[in-house]
Amino acid sequence: MPLDELRTLLARHAREDWTTPIDGVLIGRAEQAFESSVSMSGMVLALIAQGAKTLALGDRVYEYRAGQYLVASVDLPVTGHYTEASTARPALGFGLVLQPAAIAQLLLAAPGDLPRGGGTPSAMAVSDAPAELIDAAVRMLRLLDRPRDIPVLAPLIEREILWRLITGEQGATVRQLGLADSSLAHVARAVRWIRENYRESFRVEDVARMSGMSVSAFYRNFQAVTAMSPIQFQKQIRLQQARLLLATRPGDVTAVSHQVGYDSPSQFSREYRRQFGAPPSQDAARLREATQSSELSVP
Repeated sequence: MPLDELRTLLARHAREDWTTPIDGVLIGRAEQAFESSVSMSGMVLALIAQGAKTLALGDRVYEYRAGQYLVASVDLPVTGHYTEASTARPALGFGLVLQPAAIAQLLLAAPGDLPRGGGTPSAMAVSDAPAELIDAAVRMLRLLDRPRDIPVLAPLIEREILWRLITGEQGATVRQLGLADSSLAHVARAVRWIRENYRESFRVEDVARMSGMSVSAFYRNFQAVTAMSPIQFQKQIRLQQARLLLATRPGDVTAVSHQVGYDSPSQFSREYRRQFGAPPSQDAARLREATQSSELSVP
């Protein structure tokens, strides 16, 4: 069974940092369930071979398990945890970073009857993985046992995987990644600007104009893709950045709140607690203890 071989290959080649010698190919492994984390999704294909995972994007929840895949077409803040993972049976997943340029090349070479539009899809989607997609992932991972083949064969298999995605059930989400003038591309431009300028206040009208959309179209498409308003998205980015800063500066809550763009420390503390379940100073101390425990446990 292809899924059995996929599990074997993933277990054999998993690293702590998820990377592999093949550029853009990732291997996920987790031994603990229900440990929530907040992170950026990346623009990826994530195929589960063992276990199950739940991700929340805004008010949308995505669940996927062995034999299913998730596509994320915009790098967005998500909260997630594995729902099935243990030391005896860890969760295992195959990942591939999605490159818009590679998808655009495939679209140029595709037959003329391939759909190109279809409205504005969500930035994330989950489907059952067809046998052809699992087989391609297996052949990609087999290359890790034959490093000399990687430079020649990995690009070919990556192209095949992308083609399976483009022509598959979630093809609309993936295809828009390769279309420079798609609504997804316009929203992605706004997402990048907000991430790079998250400390600054902004007018939605200005970001809409920068993205090449009318205000009404921008609101509608941004919400469709991210499940958040632009202001909610900025808040998520600010709070994530604050959490990273507080992990190293737990006693400096007020300064951190100002550094990420909050004028009111009380508002910052209130929104931080709502997001992470604890006040900033308490959550920072917990993060620091977890980091120190992890460092002490490394042989």
